[in-house]
Amino acid sequence: MKKSKKLNRRDFLKLSTLATASLPIALSGFPLFASEKPKDFQFLEDNENILVLIQLQGGNDGLNTVFNNNQYDNLQSVRSNIIVPEANLLSLDNGVALHPSLAGLKEIWDHEKLSIIQNVGYPNQNGSHFRSTDIWNSASSSNENITSGWLGRFFGEENSEYPVNYPNKDHPHPFAITIGKVVSETCQGKSANFSMAVSDPNNPGTALLSSTGEISSNCYGDSLNYINNTISQTNAYADIVKNASESGNNLSTKYENTNNTKLAGKLKNVAKLISGGLKSKVYIVQLGGFDTHNNQVEGGNVTEGIHSRLLKELSDAIAAFQEDLELLNIDQKVVGMTYSEFGRKIRSNNSLGTDHGAAAPLFLFGTCAKNQVLGDAPEIDTKVDEKESVQMQYDFRNIYSTILTDWLGATKQESTSVLFNEFDALPIFKKGCSASLSSDDFLLKELEISVYPNPTIDSVNIKFLGNNEIVKITLYNSIGAVVKQITSEKYSSIQHTLKVDVHNLPKGNYFIHYQSKGISKTKKLLKY
Repeated sequence: MKKSKKLNRRDFLKLSTLATASLPIALSGFPLFASEKPKDFQFLEDNENILVLIQLQGGNDGLNTVFNNNQYDNLQSVRSNIIVPEANLLSLDNGVALHPSLAGLKEIWDHEKLSIIQNVGYPNQNGSHFRSTDIWNSASSSNENITSGWLGRFFGEENSEYPVNYPNKDHPHPFAITIGKVVSETCQGKSANFSMAVSDPNNPGTALLSSTGEISSNCYGDSLNYINNTISQTNAYADIVKNASESGNNLSTKYENTNNTKLAGKLKNVAKLISGGLKSKVYIVQLGGFDTHNNQVEGGNVTEGIHSRLLKELSDAIAAFQEDLELLNIDQKVVGMTYSEFGRKIRSNNSLGTDHGAAAPLFLFGTCAKNQVLGDAPEIDTKVDEKESVQMQYDFRNIYSTILTDWLGATKQESTSVLFNEFDALPIFKKGCSASLSSDDFLLKELEISVYPNPTIDSVNIKFLGNNEIVKITLYNSIGAVVKQITSEKYSSIQHTLKVDVHNLPKGNYFIHYQSKGISKTKKLLKY
């Protein structure tokens, strides 16, 4: 069969409407050009670890999710109309606290199975929901348009002919499952999406082929063949999924306390499929509604409102899911991670809401997640302007790199190929229950960077200790755009000072970002 590179998303939707009224799988239909393909990829079949992704659609307000007591007064001054009273927050360690709706996550923290990673984003933050989601799903730079997903590339190199002749004896199970009606673009490969969309695992459904007669050898015929092959492949997987669902089980009673929310139901199905023996490596679920421009909180009762309800749904669902995994004795091989396309602005608006921002925290949970708050508290300036967002400390691709190497079993070379660049891993997994490829590479000492004079008019000095590794120092403006790449060189293990000319820059707030061997720091700079 010919490759269907010319079949775009719109064409596929049109053809699928003609072919069948009920397709159990939806393909994104995006091509991946040969120059984008990773090299020397090898997927380790004996690795049984599973990743569960929870996408928070709309842009979660990280500053209303994770709090820091040392910054609370400043945050209150710029968010007086929406901030939760400090007395209502759920305290963790070292002055860090959670929104009161996150009691379930607080319990997981108390059981030492939650990692909170602060200030996660990417350079040159894009404020569009669609484009920023594409960046997170594809793991691309903000100035590149990559049409494949990072997990699709992970699966793709050892399975370049997929979906033709799949499933087979070597791969009888779906590579990934999206609980819902549309597959996740994180799993988009060269010719097809590696995830299967399943709304009801007990009834994954089948579809009739669009044509059983002779198909003409033209563009329409190629597209029809493509749809037929997709339907055949999906129907073959349907029995596998149904058998796993019928063989699986759920043991947690906490699902009963979630008010039967959609997210809890989705995660309940994930636990059931895993316990029933489905060998899919990745599961994706979504929770929408986080675009809280207005009525994020209720007037006169800031502990209630849209965001509070969403956080409670998220927290209660994860708590029930984690308990279920433990009772089913499959928790050692499952970790979950939340992600959202961006955070929100630091200053709230006049509509009891917040606008599109940049970096935000994410949660990694599971028995093998290292219990910690990784990263610094976002620095809050009481004079912050309406455009300023939380600045990136950790690039989200550092987290992806760690998941690939330390959880899914890829080598560092393979991770670099999948992510198109080398990204240092982070210490987010416990030793002993992960691949631990990178866990011994981290510098354990605390790194302090001095930026002076600050404020400044003409120039600024950046003092730091080298570590015989590549040091990248970048200057960003207040909305997260790269202003200048200050250095990207190897520095010896002595103290270094770089003088940076800033006299031509407009007045305002800037941020200096340091990154080296898994360590990231962000320092604010005021230019007069």
